[in-house]
Amino acid sequence: MDLGYKEDELVEVLEDVTDVKDLMVFNDDVNTFDHVINTLVKVCRHTAEQAEQCAMIIHYKGKCSVKKGVLKDLRPMKDAICEAGIDAKVV
Repeated sequence: MDLGYKEDELVEVLEDVTDVKDLMVFNDDVNTFDHVINTLVKVCRHTAEQAEQCAMIIHYKGKCSVKKGVLKDLRPMKDAICEAGIDAKVV
């Protein structure tokens, strides 16, 4: 029975779904709340409220997952956050 799907396409879709990662941002003593908030709004397309909540979690907990997704989508965001002087990693 041919469903019209190609096996390679199915494998790629499954890898995207099962390989979800976190874009983690870490606290420091250098960056201001406003800078972190503005960066999250610009880079991650957060709302101002969402970015502010993430900034508070980063400040009080030391880190926050600001976005979930696949590596190919998160890597450019991580790079842009790091270029803004904020410590971030995809984990």
